[in-house]
Amino acid sequence: MNKKHPNRSLLLFCAPALLVYFVFKLYPAISGFFYALTDWNGITKTYKFVGVSNFREILDDSYFWGSMRFTLKYVLAIVVVSNVVALILAVAIESRPKGKGFFRTVFYMPNMISMVIGGYMWMFIFTKVLYYMADNWNLKFLDKSWIGDPKYSFLAIIIVAAWGAVGYLMIIYMAALQGVPTELKSAASLDGANAWQIFWKVTFPLIGHAVTICIFWALNSGFQVFDVIYALTGGGPGRATQSAAINIYEEAFKGNIRYGYATAKSTVLFFIVLMVTMLQLRLTKRREAEL
Repeated sequence: MNKKHPNRSLLLFCAPALLVYFVFKLYPAISGFFYALTDWNGITKTYKFVGVSNFREILDDSYFWGSMRFTLKYVLAIVVVSNVVALILAVAIESRPKGKGFFRTVFYMPNMISMVIGGYMWMFIFTKVLYYMADNWNLKFLDKSWIGDPKYSFLAIIIVAAWGAVGYLMIIYMAALQGVPTELKSAASLDGANAWQIFWKVTFPLIGHAVTICIFWALNSGFQVFDVIYALTGGGPGRATQSAAINIYEEAFKGNIRYGYATAKSTVLFFIVLMVTMLQLRLTKRREAEL
């Protein structure tokens, strides 16, 4: 490494990844801001500059804001459910003297499956298996319209999304738990603290950085949710489970194709996610500092 210019060598090593990021992530995002100001249909080479008229139209787009309300509802549910379940599993597995590798593998495996494939697998469970169990095993509480009823379809979406996300978050929590000094927990136990007090007063404050990372990841993936909903309900029944990403997809690629208007919607979604993420990081960092 060049001692005079150490950062230059680091940049050279990072250059391939930075190039891929710029070409496939940064450039499309920046160009999207421009196309949001046009009426481009995504196919022809010609387009007309329309200024902020796309954004004015969004203000009166009830379908888009309905999808945003559903997305916010989904984000709140998936952030809480996935993080709570992942943390419980991480603590339970780390407290076991044997079999940690087996349980890590079992709970992480859903994360290795495409959520489109996972969604279709769960579609079969919700539309075939649960009905069979309700009819033949006398489990009447399973006899629900899991896909056709908006109340139960939302529950089905959360179950499948959490199934796919919990394993990844669990690994992060387990790594953080392994970094908690055993001496501190032993000292708290000698002082008379029970298992819950040890976790809440000793362990949890020391894994605050993992909580921040997991909430950040769940927030961002939640706002971008597409595959789970597309595979399970397609946004239905009607538009009851349509996320913002599906609304943008249908605007851009289905029916009356309006790529410029869809890009304007994605720009609005970007700024909403940006504001929520900044607020979340500020609150969690402040919480870490207090702990």
